Amino acid sequence: MASLEEIIKVNTEEIPADLVLKNAKLVNVLSEEIYETDIAIKDGKVAGISKGYKGKKEIDLKGAYVSPSFIDGHVHIESGMLLPSEFAKLVIPSGTTTVVADPHEIANVMGLQGISFMREATKDLPLDVYIMLPSCVPATRLETSGVDLNCYDLALLIDAPWVLGIAEMMNFPGVINCDKEVLSKIKLGLDKQKRVDGHAPGLSGKGLNAYVASGIASDHECTTPEEAIEKIRLGMYIMIREATGARDLEPLIPVLKKYNTRKCIFVTDDRHPKHLKKHISNMVEKAVEMGVDPIKAIQMASLNTAEYFKIPNTGAIAPGYNADIAVFKDLKNFEPTMVFKKGELVAQNGKMIIDMTEFQPPELRGSVNVKPIKKKNFQIKIPKGKNEIKVINVIPKQLITKLSIEKVHDENGYATSDTKNDILKIAVIERHKASGNIGLGFVKGFGLKTGAIASTIAHDSHNMIVIGTNDEDMYYAANQLVKSQGGKIIVENGKTLAQLKLPIAGLMSEEPAETVMNKLQTLEKTASDIGCKINDPFMSMAFLSLSVIPEIKITDKGLIDVGKFEVTNLFV
Repeated sequence: MASLEEIIKVNTEEIPADLVLKNAKLVNVLSEEIYETDIAIKDGKVAGISKGYKGKKEIDLKGAYVSPSFIDGHVHIESGMLLPSEFAKLVIPSGTTTVVADPHEIANVMGLQGISFMREATKDLPLDVYIMLPSCVPATRLETSGVDLNCYDLALLIDAPWVLGIAEMMNFPGVINCDKEVLSKIKLGLDKQKRVDGHAPGLSGKGLNAYVASGIASDHECTTPEEAIEKIRLGMYIMIREATGARDLEPLIPVLKKYNTRKCIFVTDDRHPKHLKKHISNMVEKAVEMGVDPIKAIQMASLNTAEYFKIPNTGAIAPGYNADIAVFKDLKNFEPTMVFKKGELVAQNGKMIIDMTEFQPPELRGSVNVKPIKKKNFQIKIPKGKNEIKVINVIPKQLITKLSIEKVHDENGYATSDTKNDILKIAVIERHKASGNIGLGFVKGFGLKTGAIASTIAHDSHNMIVIGTNDEDMYYAANQLVKSQGGKIIVENGKTLAQLKLPIAGLMSEEPAETVMNKLQTLEKTASDIGCKINDPFMSMAFLSLSVIPEIKITDKGLIDVGKFEVTNLFV
């Protein structure tokens, strides 16, 4: 790191800078203006911005635009199914050099060991990865998670400099009802002068006031201008989300064109690999296309996020700041021609230019711990006098589901899949403690005509979830995922048609990003080949066990009536 004396001496011309970016059009997010200048860099820091600096190396940008590189303010890296190093290879070339990660997914599987794994796997990357400690592990008591993280567990890590606070507090009823464990986690973050992020979809009025008064300072669940404006008025930062499955930027554009954008931040939350190559840069570009001032769009992708999370010397180009810089041809196309991390050119024209083969992940134990499965575990005996069942109905492109009452498909006294009416059997198999818990039910909307699909990605506790047209293929699929220690699979007639192995916590692959993307594409095509009507059935399936989103879900403990927040009987 540059000493104070060296940075001063660059400015007094006693020593040259390491690098000078000449003739740059600086997008100054501090003064909200654009002007031509030179940028001097010494040992990874910006030494100064002014004309006439001399450097050991000089790059003439010839009037190209220069801005601080981008920060993702809320991301679950595990959702990309990639090792952190592979995630970095995809996002850095598009200008993202800092992320604030919530390791909520791996923490639900492996607790503190999972958080430590993410830290060890990211600490030496050319990408700054800060951690927010997961606040809701498990999300509910209606499912079995790998661990239960309480306030005392989180206290072991809260003082770490790479920890910025407490991640999204999804249990907003717990906040409003003064649940002691919930409030203790919020207090833990606030007592350390660190941030506590929120997650409160649709919360309004006095309930929202109570939530904000608790010290929770942000929310990434706004889907309408009215919701976002109410939260801004109460002092919250609005994290505007563009995830693979939830895209809120376009609906919130009216807020960005009229209200205080300094309270707004860009985040990606959950993204599949194919959507990582165009990362925060794509959000900036879309915002500008829809009429947002380019300087304000860049602020939301850099300075606002750094200031909210209190990340020092980050988010702007100014003396003493980290030289995290993106270079653009113009302010319409925000895919950078050059990306600098702490003064080093790390990506150019959409590609990494530094070797990243050295970043090997630490060892991690296996996580698919299942009591031996038998075919009979998938059988559902029909109680005497019962002929109707409660069925989960999937709604295209939405996480919410609807309940319908359907006639049971009876085969020799057992309820089975009814492919003619698109009613398929679904099972959630507990995979953390070998408890033997298996929740069984039926789902409508997938359209499978044959075979079965299965995955160890199932929010939030990530138990194994299987949907099939027959018990034999469901049994085969589940056992194959035990053998591979996690993944996604499609089977038919006792044979594997397509598979992506995810041996790291049942969530992440050890393979390169391109290989993972190709296998995901094969899975989607194969699902279509066996009749699936949903473009990405694995994503839809992953949320069928999320027992906090209406109307009806399923966990390893059974069918869940979300409205009543309780296990309900399959048969009417």
